[in-house]
Amino acid sequence: MSSIVCTPPLPAPDERAPELHDRARGALLGLAVGDALGAPAENMKPSEIRARWGRITGYVTDRPAGTDDTEYAIFSGLLLARHGSALTPAHVEAAWHEWIADRAEGPFKGAGFSERGTLENLRRGLAAPISAQHRHAWSDGLAMRAAPFGVFASGRPAEAARLVAVDGSVSHEGEGIYGGQAVAAGVAAAMAGAPPTAVVAAALAVVPDDSWTARSLRRAVSVAHRGERAVRSAVVIGGYPWTDLAPEAVALAFGAYAAADGDFRDAVLTAVNMGRDADTTAAVAGALAGATRGEASIPPEWAAAIGPARGSCLPSMAGHHVLEVAELLLGTASAQPEPRPSVPASPPTESGAARSRGSRGRSPLGAGRSEGLR
Repeated sequence: MSSIVCTPPLPAPDERAPELHDRARGALLGLAVGDALGAPAENMKPSEIRARWGRITGYVTDRPAGTDDTEYAIFSGLLLARHGSALTPAHVEAAWHEWIADRAEGPFKGAGFSERGTLENLRRGLAAPISAQHRHAWSDGLAMRAAPFGVFASGRPAEAARLVAVDGSVSHEGEGIYGGQAVAAGVAAAMAGAPPTAVVAAALAVVPDDSWTARSLRRAVSVAHRGERAVRSAVVIGGYPWTDLAPEAVALAFGAYAAADGDFRDAVLTAVNMGRDADTTAAVAGALAGATRGEASIPPEWAAAIGPARGSCLPSMAGHHVLEVAELLLGTASAQPEPRPSVPASPPTESGAARSRGSRGRSPLGAGRSEGLR
């Protein structure tokens, strides 16, 4: 196990409320902003980005909006707001049926192969975890929707990792789960005020040390000081056609975040200009940086462009806003037993032992449960 130490005692919940509120809004708004900034550069090479726009420094479309990354994050956030720490695979599976699989096909614009494979399996009557057994279970589809779990489990990276694995059990396996756990744990650490080095350590602490995800993440952050080209070279498999690999996308996002030392603008733009699955890498980098620096760190002109979800991928999510989800998650979290936050003291070493897979669940929600999905 990696070295885990408790942070200094947190202030009373009412004293922490303004800070948590700012970080929660920053995390989810940061996700949506990063998604919208990166969408036009998705599946592009840096050379193609430069040829078309030079260096991307802001929105390059007239009507920027979140893609499937934002809408699936809203979906998972609303589901988590309903069930809190009592979330089970059965809850997740039921929500997929009610809000996605059992509805008319709809546009599903931008839906990834992992999501489509899951939908096909669910529609065939397969249940979790069998529903996750498809050819793209290693995708970044869980990582892109993982930030709400870090917001909910602020200061509890292991709990965030446990819960996101419950969500992912319907759609992902192996490295796909690890990628989601790394993101959820990183956001949970950032929500508690951890510096970027400890955020990275928290992510590494919840995935197996010898996993592809951990190896890629370590490589990315070790060269982050040399800039985006070094990060990309350390992680991307040249010539491989699929850009939604969870180990690659998560490592690129953490590399961008580390290169920027948590600064929101720099982290997101670094992720965008590296190309590949740019909407997801920028969404993850934006969630990490937004949780680290808060809502005020997001340029106002970028934040103002984010409205309610359009339902372009998930029609059932139309009209929901990421900031609404942030508020719901904070409300649900306040109804849970008092947390005991902890984050790693320093990044784990290459030779560390296998990482913790998460902690046991906490008490279920009481009768005052949020009705996020309704």
